[in-house]
Amino acid sequence: MAATPHATPQATQALALSHPELPQAYRLLDGLTVSSLGLGTYLGRDNTEDDEKYLQSALLMLSRGVNLLDTAINYRSQRSERVLGQCLARLHDLGLTRSQIVVCSKAGFLPFDGTTPTDGPGFLRRMYVESGIIPAAQVAGGAHSLWPAHLQQQLSRSLRNLGLSCLDVFYLHNPEYQLEFVSKKELRQRLRAAFQLCEQEQQAGRLQRYGCATWDGFRVPPGQPGHLSLADLVEIAEEVAGPQHHFRVIQLPLSAKLSEAALSATQVVAGKAMTLLEAAQRLQISVITSGPLSQGKLVQRPLPPKFCDRLPDLTRDSHRLLQFARSAPGVAAVLCGSKERRHALENLAILTVPPLSAAEFQARFGDAGS
Repeated sequence: MAATPHATPQATQALALSHPELPQAYRLLDGLTVSSLGLGTYLGRDNTEDDEKYLQSALLMLSRGVNLLDTAINYRSQRSERVLGQCLARLHDLGLTRSQIVVCSKAGFLPFDGTTPTDGPGFLRRMYVESGIIPAAQVAGGAHSLWPAHLQQQLSRSLRNLGLSCLDVFYLHNPEYQLEFVSKKELRQRLRAAFQLCEQEQQAGRLQRYGCATWDGFRVPPGQPGHLSLADLVEIAEEVAGPQHHFRVIQLPLSAKLSEAALSATQVVAGKAMTLLEAAQRLQISVITSGPLSQGKLVQRPLPPKFCDRLPDLTRDSHRLLQFARSAPGVAAVLCGSKERRHALENLAILTVPPLSAAEFQARFGDAGS
């Protein structure tokens, strides 16, 4: 029997049950069981040294119960995807199968190939516009495109980089970036075409579900530059594919510094203002968060005592920050970039700590956004 080319509910649940030492470390993500800590692969240099660090970190985290891997085709000039491909090729050595691991990637930003060229804008123009892949008018800021043919090509390249035939989650990467160059009406049209492509690729078996991975889009309130309405995105998906659409997952930052997802009413659903996490629950969209340590900046100096006092049982600032993000009601998983072994081990320890309940989170942090 051929191996299943994507994560499955049964296999991911079985993986969680194989880690009885982590009884409260797993959550549901659109039917899949995922570890509440995932590996992010954004930071790092375009070199073999960081490739090897990421490979060893990924293998370590998978061996300790993490089953969520996140990347993007533009991260480290495609090297992050390729390293995860090496890792996934060694799943058998870890006693794991493809169907137990949730793999996510993103497309939108035009990627370099292996290294950052000295003439970056010229490289991107020649590679993607002058080659005929993307019409010039469909490139925002010389660096980003939602043109369906481009997304389709990037999906093919991501699958090749990862050594896979199917992605579990395929994100449109920071679509709000386009709003610096086009109107909201134009962006809606571009997203509609992109969603149509994603639904076609889901039917073709090259992705299981899709969504949007953002930085500002879901954090800033209506009326602010770059705002994205989750309700509008779900509406577009329903226009394209009906109620059984596969727009199922979103990603955005959540940290003690960028707490809007949990504590600020930046979304409106059915005329009611609410937080992004509340909106996602209302619309039945799964949420993965990123940047819990703000790329390490939040642990470079002691956290404010007021924040630490809300998590008195934890002694490390990194654990306090991860616990805050993974305890926010409605968060399926938190991504943390951990290419250094010592950081991976430190972050893994949070999986042995029960997250706060929704009531505890509200009692301790409900006033923090006011």
